Amino acid sequence: MRSRVIEPTTEQILRFCAAAPVERVFLEDVARRRQGRFAALADKEGELTALCHLGSNLVPSGVGCDAFASLAAKSGARMLIGEAGAVTELWEAARKKLPRPRLDRPGQPVYAISEPPPAGDTGIRPASPADLDVLVPACAAAHLEEIAVDPLRRDPSGFRWRTRSQIDEGRSWLWIESGVIRFKAEVSAWTSEAVQLQQVWTDLPARGQGYAGRALRDLIRLLLERTPTVCLFVRAENAVAIGLYESVGMKHVLDYRSVLL
Repeated sequence: MRSRVIEPTTEQILRFCAAAPVERVFLEDVARRRQGRFAALADKEGELTALCHLGSNLVPSGVGCDAFASLAAKSGARMLIGEAGAVTELWEAARKKLPRPRLDRPGQPVYAISEPPPAGDTGIRPASPADLDVLVPACAAAHLEEIAVDPLRRDPSGFRWRTRSQIDEGRSWLWIESGVIRFKAEVSAWTSEAVQLQQVWTDLPARGQGYAGRALRDLIRLLLERTPTVCLFVRAENAVAIGLYESVGMKHVLDYRSVLL
């Protein structure tokens, strides 16, 4: 008999996320910030066995995620993303009711690090509102490179607002000299157990000179002062980025899958 889909409490979500803090860092972050809707399956004791965030992205986790197929079909989501097994289970159950995917990226490695790497001696710092005009085009270029969508064509004012919000929330970091971004990154999720980075980026003129590795080491060192683990995920075919992450001591710990609709 199939378990009934429920709307979980925040306490249930947090207990579920605590069992896999790196994999579920995004789910915990949005639950704590009361963002979006959740659906879940629970056992007889009320402990969750599967969870799905329902927003512009569908983010499933756990076992039995095919139970969320009907909700996924009605969601209007632009992407399914999360632990590879959970995404595959949901996608196979819901694919006939969803648009044909623009991109399907299985086996996206998730990297994590819990020990501070050697210092890089860079100028990495939190971004400030004065950096907004420099960061918006860089963030847009990183977004285009990552998911093949130009946010400045789709929603320029909304994207500028979101970039400013990341700055205001202390989730944006950069190293800039002579108007060139040697390194920048944002925090997409932040909990007491893990920080997830996204949109790691270096301007084209500054690439291939070792800046990214040095700055990433310094950023990891700063973040590990506040949380036990820094993590991120990357496209499986992005050998340059994978080489960068492994060079600073990050380890491949699990796999995500993303299906872009």
